[in-house]
Amino acid sequence: MTEILFYHLERQPLERVLPTLLEKSLERGWRAVVQVGSEERVDALDALLWTYREEAFLPHGTLADGNAELQPVFLTDDTSLPNGAQVRFLVDGAVLDDVSGYERIVYMFDGNDPDAVESARETWRGLDKQQHEITYWQQSEGGKWEKKA
Repeated sequence: MTEILFYHLERQPLERVLPTLLEKSLERGWRAVVQVGSEERVDALDALLWTYREEAFLPHGTLADGNAELQPVFLTDDTSLPNGAQVRFLVDGAVLDDVSGYERIVYMFDGNDPDAVESARETWRGLDKQQHEITYWQQSEGGKWEKKA
């Protein structure tokens, strides 16, 4: 069964949270795919992951880079799985009809956007009906992620 995590982003933007979660995925030996809402967002995250921290290197690629099957982290705006990822990050309201075959799905949404919150709720309800193991994470005032449901 696929483990599904919802990350409610309120205190930090996606651009600060995503690199850390990707690093943790790679530390576990997992490959990751990040599905975003548009090609422009792929380009923006591609640039971010090269520069988010001076002392860090987060290996990743996009369709434009080629050799997708070799990329430990792959950025895309569609539902493809070219790198055999065990974890999939869904951001910008990206959806995935079939979550089977993954160790983990991480659904990240902007808690300051009412439409994103409602979309996350609808997605939760749909997945809950399929009886997946779902958890909800929210950041505390101190910046630590806390499991809320």
